[in-house]
Amino acid sequence: MFIYTSYFENDVLRKRPYIKRQWCEQVVSLKRYVEEQPDGRFRFWGQIPEYENRYLRVVTLPDQRSVLDAFFDRNFKGDNLK
Repeated sequence: MFIYTSYFENDVLRKRPYIKRQWCEQVVSLKRYVEEQPDGRFRFWGQIPEYENRYLRVVTLPDQRSVLDAFFDRNFKGDNLK
């Protein structure tokens, strides 16, 4: 089960209404590309076929279930992380 922070609900979705919660959950669940940030949060990337195969970056709190932020990362190409 995923939790969405008030920042995600009130700011992220307002600025980026095209982002779907389903996509965020899919990216985090698949764990294709993952990186831990110095502050303990996690970044997840995953391709979204419905959005021209662009990479969605999802940032979670350390529990990896609380979604904090999400945006399409135009600089991520899939080979940035190993």
